Amino acid sequence: MDNYHIISSEKLDIVTIYNIFNEDKKLKLSDASVERIKASKAYLNKKLASNKKPIYGINTGFGSLYNVKISNNDLTKLQENLVMSHACGTGQRVPESVVKVMLLLKIQSLSYGHSGVQLQTIERLIEFFNHDIFPFVFTQGSLGASGDLAPLAHLALPLLGKGNVVHNGDNYDASELLDKFGWEPIALEAKEGLALLNGTQFMSAYGVYLLLMSHKTLYLADIIAAISLDAFDGRLDPFHDLVHDVRPHPGQRKVAKRFNELLDGSQLIEREKAHVQDPYSFRCIPQVHGATKDTLDFVEKVILTEINSVTDNPNIFSDEDLIISGGNFHGQPLALALDYLKIAMAEIGNISERRIFQLVSGLRGLPAFLVDNPGLNSGFMIPQYTAASIVSANKQLASPASVDSIVSSNGQEDHVSMGANAATQAYNLIRNIERVIAIELMNASQAIEFRRPLKTSPLLESFLEHYRKVVPYIKEDQVLHFDIENSIQFLKDVEIEVEELFINNYGVAKH
Repeated sequence: MDNYHIISSEKLDIVTIYNIFNEDKKLKLSDASVERIKASKAYLNKKLASNKKPIYGINTGFGSLYNVKISNNDLTKLQENLVMSHACGTGQRVPESVVKVMLLLKIQSLSYGHSGVQLQTIERLIEFFNHDIFPFVFTQGSLGASGDLAPLAHLALPLLGKGNVVHNGDNYDASELLDKFGWEPIALEAKEGLALLNGTQFMSAYGVYLLLMSHKTLYLADIIAAISLDAFDGRLDPFHDLVHDVRPHPGQRKVAKRFNELLDGSQLIEREKAHVQDPYSFRCIPQVHGATKDTLDFVEKVILTEINSVTDNPNIFSDEDLIISGGNFHGQPLALALDYLKIAMAEIGNISERRIFQLVSGLRGLPAFLVDNPGLNSGFMIPQYTAASIVSANKQLASPASVDSIVSSNGQEDHVSMGANAATQAYNLIRNIERVIAIELMNASQAIEFRRPLKTSPLLESFLEHYRKVVPYIKEDQVLHFDIENSIQFLKDVEIEVEELFINNYGVAKH
């Protein structure tokens, strides 16, 4: 069982999820989870047999059709119709890595025994996860209110032998894939379609993935900013412990400490300076990067609560003999947190672009645009334009999605979170930040060459040595697109242990 993660009542955390994927673990239900699932299903079946009253979503229509009673003979058709009718997503395909997180989180939520689903339905989702079978899910279609209805409908379609999936890099019609594995389509029973579609697993799966992206991006942003500080002949005084002891925001203190470690042994940082202050984009790195780290801490708490919750509707409480229609599918907590994440990460790009601007401005003994013979050569003039363009785009993406709401379902769903839009915007925004800090690395590494023979710290010199194998020093004008793309890929290829990411961003390991 070493290569299995056991689905149980034990809470998921970000490191556990990272390890499931990094170690390619399979999923298996605990005995206790199996019993909870069976008990919930048995209670629901008994309730349907003995109760003639309508129960929302179980023997009624959905949304504004909640008052339409459905015959017990039509309950399977009702649930299948629900899945098919709601599978109306469009836009780009959701990355397979995010779809796999969606599967994990849907399985986890259904395993708590408050959803009334068949054991075989959850086991089939586990088979999808374990065999890397990824349903086609699309980025557009969710209001983030009745859960992520359209994306989760696409996630559920292959259970019925409908829709499309990816397996081992090949696309299949779902019915073809079921035949390949010798599986019969699942005949959904009462409430199952609703349990599969109601929930926040699209938003929360993006949230988990975005947290991991953000941690790595912040880690690299610190390293690259430290190279920029040394290349700009900056001062280390603003990173002194005493400055941050009197304004002790945790992230701020952590960044200051980190920069002292990164620059330890640098000949450049230790030399006497002709200036008494640096521009804010250098001097205030602890305050700006640190505030983003603190935001990540808040966002993580929201996402961890969400992924360890039951977010479908109605909720079944067999011990209390209650079936309650509530609103746990509403994505407002995630929408607000993801909007906050967008704003915080956008600031990492904003301050990075300002450092790029300072480095190419011909200040402190650096040549204009970081190239020999400026004039004949334009050097690094235009990469700053590119960074500025990306930063401007991020300001648009960072506009909060959660302040909007559009009435749907004939007024029954009269307030929605738009958290799904916040999630996909955040994904694009953080990808943009990767591009901006890659351009900063390209500029900072070029600027460092004009400080030779003096060296930065051994740690940063080692980082630059690896980078130089991918992007060499640029002597005269050439097509810089390729250097930017290679810089982006270099940062993507940097491998960092997840515990190290958390220690860098929080000062503690996460368990």
